[in-house]
Amino acid sequence: MNSRETILELLRDGHTVSGGELSRRLSLSRSAVWKAVSGLRRDGYDIEAAPGRGYRLRAAPDVLTEPEVRRALGAVRLIGGTILCTDETASTNSDCKSLAARGGANGTVIIANSQTAGRGRLNRNFQSPKDKGIYMSVLLYPDLSPEGLFPLTALAGVCVCSAVERVCGVRPGLKWPNDPVLNGKKVCGILTELSMEGESGRVAYVVTGIGINVAQTPDDFSPEVSQMATSLSWELGREVSRPRLAAAVIEELDRAYAALCRGDLSAYLDACRRDCVTLGKRVQLLASAGREEAEAVGLDDRFGLIVRDASGTERVIRAGEVSVRGLYGYVE
Repeated sequence: MNSRETILELLRDGHTVSGGELSRRLSLSRSAVWKAVSGLRRDGYDIEAAPGRGYRLRAAPDVLTEPEVRRALGAVRLIGGTILCTDETASTNSDCKSLAARGGANGTVIIANSQTAGRGRLNRNFQSPKDKGIYMSVLLYPDLSPEGLFPLTALAGVCVCSAVERVCGVRPGLKWPNDPVLNGKKVCGILTELSMEGESGRVAYVVTGIGINVAQTPDDFSPEVSQMATSLSWELGREVSRPRLAAAVIEELDRAYAALCRGDLSAYLDACRRDCVTLGKRVQLLASAGREEAEAVGLDDRFGLIVRDASGTERVIRAGEVSVRGLYGYVE
């Protein structure tokens, strides 16, 4: 912990701490203490300096830094043991892949305040404006087959819904397979990517990326995206703490991944079935062979979407694009 972080922790309780006490406890000169406090102020911390009394933290900014996320984070077993925060990056998923090539720690979470080349499914652009959302990815080295990892994206969706419910008091729905939605619009995108070992066919690593729209207004989205996307703050009419929400997502992911590894997903499957806004709806299946209308009737025990076509035949969809009537502008 550097001097800024140490001073921040000493001021967290809101009490006034004299410069002399900070100097003694940190073995720093008064000038070094002042410089550290000045740095915290530049980072957005509202620190009052009372002559003859000392420093007092009046308010902390809504910043995605490791100290702020860690402060809101409870005990975790694996995911979140290492948290790396950056102000801007091209893509947190790409950062996790690079980290995997260097032998990065299992369960590492990379969080960015903005992305310049964020990606969604089917290589779509995921708009990631600065200071507006949470853009995070998790690096994992699972001892599971690719088939065993199929539920991971759906699990991440359930985790986001649970975290939003804890922090905001409202639970989003889930558009299968990977979109938490609120009032019919997308508030989050999830992208899971696998790397396979060529000779053994085993999973080398998996990266799950999560982008949550927290503070965007319609003007923060491109015209086409604004028709289908929204943010938590916009829908709720109030601010949402990004560090608290990021920490809640990490905690939920940590529990869900442990359940996946031990093969005990019944509670998550029940939650996914309850949250899934796709079920009971007419859907349009988009594949290389063309478009097909069907009805979404359920989820199987591996979180696959069960659909029934016009002839009454049922089958399971494991991947692909599914448009849901009534969502994202799909009405016909």
